Amino acid sequence: MCDKCKKPYYITTAIAYTSGKPHIGNTYEIVLADSIARYKRAQGYDVFFQTGTDEHGQKIELKAQEAGVTPKEFVDGVAAQIKSIWDLMNTSYDKFIRTTDKDHEIQIQKVFKKMYDQGDIYKGYYEGLYCTPCESFWTESQLVDGKCPDCGREVKPAREEAYFFRMSKYADRLIQYINDHPEFIQPVSRKNEMMNNFLLPGLQDLCVSRTSFTWGIPVTFDPKHVTYVWLDALTNYITGLGYDCDGNSSERFKKYWPADLHLIGKDIIRFHTIYWPIFLMSLGLPLPKQVFGHPWLMMSGGKMSKSKGNIIYADDLVRFFGVDAVRYYVLHETPFDNDGNVAWDLIVERYNSDLANILGNLVSRTISMTNKYFGGVVKKTGVSEEMDADLKTTVLEAVKKVDAKMEELRVADAITEIFGIFRRSNKYIDETTPWALAKDEAKKDRLAEVLYNLTEAITIGASLLEPFMPETSKKILGQLNTEKRELSQMGEFGLYPDGNQVTEKPEILFARLDVNEIMEKVNAMNAEREAQAAESADDGAAAREAKTGAAGRTAGAEGTAAGEAATDTTVIEAKPEITYDDFAKLQFAVGEIIACEEVKKSKKLLCSQVKIGNEVRQILSGIKSHYTPEQMVGKKVMVLMNLAPRKMAGLESQGMLLCAEDAEGNLALMTPEKDMPAGSEIC
Repeated sequence: MCDKCKKPYYITTAIAYTSGKPHIGNTYEIVLADSIARYKRAQGYDVFFQTGTDEHGQKIELKAQEAGVTPKEFVDGVAAQIKSIWDLMNTSYDKFIRTTDKDHEIQIQKVFKKMYDQGDIYKGYYEGLYCTPCESFWTESQLVDGKCPDCGREVKPAREEAYFFRMSKYADRLIQYINDHPEFIQPVSRKNEMMNNFLLPGLQDLCVSRTSFTWGIPVTFDPKHVTYVWLDALTNYITGLGYDCDGNSSERFKKYWPADLHLIGKDIIRFHTIYWPIFLMSLGLPLPKQVFGHPWLMMSGGKMSKSKGNIIYADDLVRFFGVDAVRYYVLHETPFDNDGNVAWDLIVERYNSDLANILGNLVSRTISMTNKYFGGVVKKTGVSEEMDADLKTTVLEAVKKVDAKMEELRVADAITEIFGIFRRSNKYIDETTPWALAKDEAKKDRLAEVLYNLTEAITIGASLLEPFMPETSKKILGQLNTEKRELSQMGEFGLYPDGNQVTEKPEILFARLDVNEIMEKVNAMNAEREAQAAESADDGAAAREAKTGAAGRTAGAEGTAAGEAATDTTVIEAKPEITYDDFAKLQFAVGEIIACEEVKKSKKLLCSQVKIGNEVRQILSGIKSHYTPEQMVGKKVMVLMNLAPRKMAGLESQGMLLCAEDAEGNLALMTPEKDMPAGSEIC
């Protein structure tokens, strides 16, 4: 297909939320999208592949406050981290959009104004149950066991002035569109869910602005409002192409819109198949051709979550297995409409069985035998036997099946078909026994044909493998001294150049791994991470202890220079206001340190045994550089008692000692002015 007549193909991922580092479950989506984009390019399409980051909202604002940075500084750091992981995984995106990009923000303001002017958006009040992590309002009937139906977290009553989008205005039109375009929502189970659970019961108007936080795109005509996350985030799919609400859209937008495929996680299918199409209808734009809600990559049968502690990161996996092995695993193990599962030992098992044994061994054996018996020269002699036909049929049928599977977005099935070529080739070696043929000079031509057939089968299989394992494909073809076979040429078996010479010494593609060694290294890595986290937590704990005892910052509690001293202290950053009820939940008491020792795994921690009334608690504090264990024993201290226990450097801490900290970082334990008995309540 010539460059000028290539058909455009626009594919997007959901933009990643910049609340933290993405785990392998998040990373799966960009790898899946990349494999589809690469395959479409191989088919001759002019592909535009867009991904990016979603960077506004209350959750980001709160995380930035916790980190002590501005929201923009916070999202700059996380967006860079996300982009680096996408690059690490060798993904071939054409644009990485950020919702803090100025051109995107300008268009969102125009879109909001246009929708308001034409009566699709109106002002009102929202009163409901709000989930901060999901940034979603819910009714009582939508909750699951009284919690957010999306993430399972607590919801809180909220009421605020807001702008609303009239969803019901377009609901019937959307229902008709979905009925007329059965391919629009995939898999079909997702379509049924959207129709039966949301559209047919009737849509409520959607909140599209907020006033309770400021980190968002301001509404131009009412700047105390910021655009709510979904109107902001979803519109990236058109702003990234150069859409202009005033009618001056770019040539790229005109070329690629509507999108051929929005690839998203199944948990956000509602926003992409209900909210987004209705927004597009309001703007008078065509709808995307297909939205595919892919399944999740699970760990221990559950969705990965930092709060659950069941997280694996892509860069850690790459360190142990390499990029292509990780790509292979996540793509192969996550079927079309069923969740996949990931665990360290499962990856080792799949690595050894498929990559080392089936693929790596096949390539190594074929090249080694070609070098041993023919000096590396691959000869086509035409001396065939009946078993050759079955190998050729398997290979050519696999080409057709891969194409059919990819048309249905069944990527895992397509990879299985490719490995069917490699499996059949290994069986062909067992059937033809090249080592036995080599012993008979009369069968030398037959041996040459066997090795030619193997080389050709591997060439086709490696070429098909490129969208999924691009570097491995390149390495195999390089060792065979040939170019990637175009899809249009794969309908014929026997195009490998007769007389071509393979590499003299085959590279080991995937060396077998010992699961016990891998698990030992993984455990060591996790232990090191835990120690580092404890060190970091120590710093944070010290800062929190200092701020909790912030009254101690004003060194003028005694003496006549109180006013002067106060002017020299560091300005205290204000935290969000709390109510008396919030404060009343905290329980403080006087404790007496009866024993103390250094924590050997930590540079900063002291472990104190603190007597409080009739009990003794173990409390860890990051104050080793300020106090020795001997100085701690006998001190009366102020203790936060009802802080949830947590592990630090392998030990459990059952409370917090309150400290004050000056501008130079000097710490002082907060102690009662008078000698109070251990267990006295601080009120």
